[in-house]
Amino acid sequence: MRYAVFSDVHGNVEALDTVLADAGRQRADVYLCLGDTVGYGPDPNECASRVQKLGGPALVGNHDLAALGALDTGAFSPLAREAIEWTIRVVTGETRAWLGSLPQRIEDRSFLAVHGSPRDPIEEYILDLPTSLAIFSEYPFALCLVGHSHIPGAFVLETDGSLSARSLPAGEPVRLARTSRYIVNVGSVGQPRDGDPRASYLLMETKPRTVTLRRLAYPVAATQEKMAARGLPAPLAERLALGR
Repeated sequence: MRYAVFSDVHGNVEALDTVLADAGRQRADVYLCLGDTVGYGPDPNECASRVQKLGGPALVGNHDLAALGALDTGAFSPLAREAIEWTIRVVTGETRAWLGSLPQRIEDRSFLAVHGSPRDPIEEYILDLPTSLAIFSEYPFALCLVGHSHIPGAFVLETDGSLSARSLPAGEPVRLARTSRYIVNVGSVGQPRDGDPRASYLLMETKPRTVTLRRLAYPVAATQEKMAARGLPAPLAERLALGR
């Protein structure tokens, strides 16, 4: 089985269409969305509709819940709060109903999937070794797929107890050892924050168990122009070209 695993679309339909076209060429069997389909970007309804029509499993993220008025935005930056207030005004009833139907975690025989982390699926970031070690210690998964930070990479726990943080080289399949445990962040489709503005998603094979990070250029300027036309904060548009 080949999964296209993606996260943090954030209303960026140009980036999403680029990712979905590539995943189709890669013959993905299942599309798995790890949340935050909306927020920040100019096309929340279009993105929600596309992800829903894929028919694959999908999760709810913190910006999705905020768009429903179901999450306190006190921890959001002023720019993120301004963008989510705009999103609340424009999301349709259909988008709201779909977002409201999404679970916070998906557990499969092969993996656990959450937006943030297993112990806080909505808001916790896994950014460092101590946090990843605590999660490995508390949960028995072999592979956990996450998004939320917008930064692709992996934490790996070996059988001897050694723990490391690893990058995922774009376009190169990485074999997942059966004797090791992994937390893999798939990065962001619509707003990467690792200094690379290209959209990010993960191809995952179950047999053999491999993951391949895909990075794809998309028409950033088109998204930026829409954001300006719809009155979204200029710094949010500018950062798309910087991958920050």
